[in-house]
Parts: sequence; structure tokens; C-alpha cells
Amino acid sequence: MSLLKSIATVSGGTAISRVVGFIRDILIARFLGASMAADAFFVALRFPNLFRSLFAEGTLNVAFVPLFTGELHKSKRQALNFAKAVYSFLFYILLIFVIIMEILMPALMFLFAPGFDEIPGKLELTTSLSRITFPFLMFVSLVSLLAGILNSVGKFWAAAFTPTILNLCMIGSLLCLTPFISGTDAPAYALAWGVLGAGMIELLFLSWHIKKSGYIFGLISPIKAIFHMTKEVKTLLKKMLPGILGSGVYQINLFLDTLFVSLVGAGAMSWLNYAQHLFQLPIGIIGVAIGTALLPVLSHHIKSGERDQANTQLNRGLELSIAMSGASMIGLIFLATPIIQTLFEHGAFTADDTIHTARALIVFAIGLPAYMMIKALSPFFYARGDTTTPVKIAIIGVILNTILALTLMQFLGYVGIALATGLTTWINATQYWLRLRNNKEFSLDNLFKYRVKRIILSCIIMAVSLWFGRWGMQFLSTNTDKLAQILALALLVALGSATFLISLLTTRAFSVKQIVMLLKHRGRHV
Repeated sequence: MSLLKSIATVSGGTAISRVVGFIRDILIARFLGASMAADAFFVALRFPNLFRSLFAEGTLNVAFVPLFTGELHKSKRQALNFAKAVYSFLFYILLIFVIIMEILMPALMFLFAPGFDEIPGKLELTTSLSRITFPFLMFVSLVSLLAGILNSVGKFWAAAFTPTILNLCMIGSLLCLTPFISGTDAPAYALAWGVLGAGMIELLFLSWHIKKSGYIFGLISPIKAIFHMTKEVKTLLKKMLPGILGSGVYQINLFLDTLFVSLVGAGAMSWLNYAQHLFQLPIGIIGVAIGTALLPVLSHHIKSGERDQANTQLNRGLELSIAMSGASMIGLIFLATPIIQTLFEHGAFTADDTIHTARALIVFAIGLPAYMMIKALSPFFYARGDTTTPVKIAIIGVILNTILALTLMQFLGYVGIALATGLTTWINATQYWLRLRNNKEFSLDNLFKYRVKRIILSCIIMAVSLWFGRWGMQFLSTNTDKLAQILALALLVALGSATFLISLLTTRAFSVKQIVMLLKHRGRHV
């Protein structure tokens, strides 16, 4: 499977998830708005995700995929034995960890969101919801390992579809369980149970696909898994250590952000979460897809000594990141208010919530190209076994983010926290770029240099068209009629997309043939 086809497969599955996620967010906004229960639920959802990259994507997967690929080159049997040992070790360690965290939950919530204690009942509600959602960590971490196996053998769709299961479960629980739960916080409890149920279903779903692909394996005993680890598992843990440190640093960053937001005031947690969900749409569809597809491809080329091919693939991935993130950034900045107004402003979500959420979204969007560049550049380090460099970059990023957040929140409140995150991301992306350039293992080819200038020009043209478009459709976008708002947003999205596409073709950044090949998933080196 070509790189672009792999990216398109992951993007397609993620796009479905994001569309369903929009429906989920619309319903959450309708039922909870930016209320105390909404703030409590978002923290309860964020808490297991705080440790997610520590046990899964950020550490285990980036270390596991290259090693598993290497075992596959030897034999399928060796690869399966390696996967069984890792899966068993992860299962038992996570089970112990979850039990301990459940016992300590009240104290942990006080440390995680101390500002909630100032509002009667808010901290207690957050603790109750977190106890329900936290076991999701165990299931989603095991799911991540199974996804890494499937991705290593070129099967991307099933893993990309799992976030859709989470969104569907949350929607189903919100609509079906809420009537059977008493109290004003019923929607929040229904959502929490939906998260837990989703983790179980995701694990069953990917286990079935693993079996279908012929890579089925079971658990070994806890004594053997933990105290009699194989040489390969010990190698994995050694390679994971820098990543754990890096993810630990990142989790400290996330912990501090949550702590800061809890101190800003009521509603701030919800405004930032609604904005982040919109901001993460292009990251999830394109950024994560590029990183997911690049890691096994780069691992294969580097292990085979094909440095030129690895360099070419990274150039193409970086091109796509810049093009899609640039267009997405312009779209989110110019259309922040109509997007939030159309999607969320109904039920418990007020016009004032729209204004506050739009401000946060605009600031988040500034950092979007940097996020996407990191997703494209970081797999190069992991593919060649360098897990130390991302740790160093993460440590610098956390220190800077903490300083910036503490400073900017004094003047800009919750918007200052979002701005600190965006600025830190640009600094991190610059560090990745400089380290790649200085070690001379990666270089920009002529095709990249040719295309990137035209991509930037196309983004500028798109921005101008949306500025005039907002002005021309002012009547529709400010109309209180929901149908008029939807029509205005649809027209503006169509205008921006068409302008960007036509500009890419006019400036010859891409040809019609190349774009058609990409859309049909047939291009190898578009």
C-alpha cells in the first residue's frame, strides 16, 4: 500500500469519527452547554487521556511498531510471541494501575482541578464521573497495541474506525441512558458510562480484526509476563523509557493546563474543550493519519537501508501537512463564530458561550500548522530508534508552556492558556526541524521547495476570499434562523475550499491529474 493510500485510509476512518464526533458535541452542548456538569465531565474524560499516551500512542506504539516490524521480517511466529508477551505485560500492569487510581481518585481530583472545590458539589461530581471513565484507559491502551499490529501489516482501516465507536457509544448513552438516571447531572453520568462501554467494545472490535487477519494470540500468566520477561520485551521497555519520560513531561503539561483552567472560572473548561474538539478535526483526519502511515513506511525504508526513499516519503508527508493545515487554519480563523454558532448554539449553549468558544478556537488555530508538522516530522526519529530527541523537545516545551500560560492567563484569562499552547507548539516544531536539518539525515527536495511557495500563496488567496465572503454573507450569518446560518456556513466552506483548490491548480502546486490520483488513493509519489 502506498504512503498516500495509507494516509487516505486512516483519514477516511478518522473523518467518519469526526463527523460522528460533531453530532456528539452538538448533543453535549444541547444537554449540558457550558455548565458545571459539562466542566466536570470534560475533566473526567481528560483524566484517563492524561495517561493514555504514557501507556499507548506516545510511547508504546512508537517503540513497538519498529520492533514488531523487525520480528515480522524474521518470522510471523516470532512476531506473534512478541506481541503476546507485550499484550500480557500491558494488561496486568494497567489492571493494577487502574485499581490504585480508583482508590486514590478523590485526592487526585483535588490536585487535578483544585479550582472546582470553590463551587459546591463540583469536585464531588468530577470525582464520581472520573471513577466511571478511568478504566477506559486500560481498554484504549490495549486497543492501541492491537492497532499497532494491524498498522504494521498494512491494515489501517479498523484501527482508524475505533474512535467512531467511542463517539457512537457516547451518543447512544446520552440519548438512551439519560432518561433512566435521576438528577440534573444525569446527562453527564450517561456520557461517562458511554465512555467506559466504548472502551470494551473497541477492544472486542479490534480483537476480532486481529483474529480475522491471522494474528490472534492470548494472555500468558501474570508471573511470566511481569517477572520472566523475554529479551525482546526488555528491549521494548528500554526503548520506551525515553518515550515514557517524554510523555510524562507532556502529561505534566496537560495536568498544569487543566489546573490553570480550573482556576480561571466557571465555563472556561467547557469553552476550551469545545474549541479543542473543532481544532483537533484536521489534526485527527490529516495529522494523525500522516504520522500513523509514515511510521511503518519510514521504519521499513530505514531498516532496509533505503535512505533516499525515506527522505522522499517524508518530503511528501510534510507537503501534505503544510497544505492541509494551512487551509484548515485559515478556515477555522475566519469561520470560527459561524461554525460554533451553527453547531452548538442551542439548548443549554448560549450566544455568550459562542463568543467565548470562538475566541479560543481562533487562538488554537494559529498553532495548527505546527501541530501537523510535528506529526509528520516526529516519526522520522522514532523510525530510526531515536526516542531521546522527542523527550528533550518535550521538556523544553513544557517549561515554556508553563511560563507562558502563567503569564498570559493574567491578562487574557482562558484565551491566554490557549495562546501559550499554540506558541509552544510552534517552538517545538522549530526544534524538530532544526535537529533534522543539523544531523543531515533529512533534506528538502526541489519538489517540496517548488510546491510549498505555491501552497502558501494559495492559503493567502483563500483568506482573502473568505474575508470578502464573510462581508458579503453578513445578513445570512447574523440571522437568528438556524437554516439561514447553516446555508451561510455551507456557502462559506464551499467558497474557501473551491478557492484553495483552484489556487493550487492555477499556481501549479499540483496538477489536476495529481489531485485526482490522490482522491482515488492511487498515487505513489503525488
